Amino acid sequence: MNPVHDSRTVHDKALGDPLGAEAAEVRGAGAEAIMRKWLRRIRGALGMGFTWAAAWFAVGFVPRWVFGVYTDLPLPLLFGALGFIAGVTFSGLLVLTEGRRRLDQLSLLRVAGWGAIGGVLLSALFVRDASLGWGEVLAISTTFALASAVSASGSLALARRAVGRELPDSRGDTAEAELTDYEKRKLLGGGN
Repeated sequence: MNPVHDSRTVHDKALGDPLGAEAAEVRGAGAEAIMRKWLRRIRGALGMGFTWAAAWFAVGFVPRWVFGVYTDLPLPLLFGALGFIAGVTFSGLLVLTEGRRRLDQLSLLRVAGWGAIGGVLLSALFVRDASLGWGEVLAISTTFALASAVSASGSLALARRAVGRELPDSRGDTAEAELTDYEKRKLLGGGN
């Protein structure tokens, strides 16, 4: 038989553990809040990855249509996969470095810089196993850094635009929210 580990102190046992159930409930709620926060971050990273993958997938058609480049692996698929990895990498960097800031506190240049750093990290993974010369490594690193910086800036611009279109919620300042003319008439009983 396995003895059950009792984490209560001697003092709690002597007093009959009056706060034990409440403390366990608070600890459980805290753990649940932490889990929700991590799940939200993971969902955000995956969303960022899929958004970047879609954008990079579309860009992958350019070499084929404009320059007539045909490869064994379709470039849109390669670009899409790299875009997904770059988006998730950028999201992780952003959480680690700017996690406490709101969207309105983030600088576009700073976010672009974090995107560029993520692109360089992605290029390091990409060229690690390939036997490329320094010229190719420099070209790939620069291209990934530039593409990631542009994607990061675009992501911030889209996120700011989406926040600007949101309705005021119950946690925010509702003093600025106004009723439409129709809602005013309906509240006053003058309209259908």
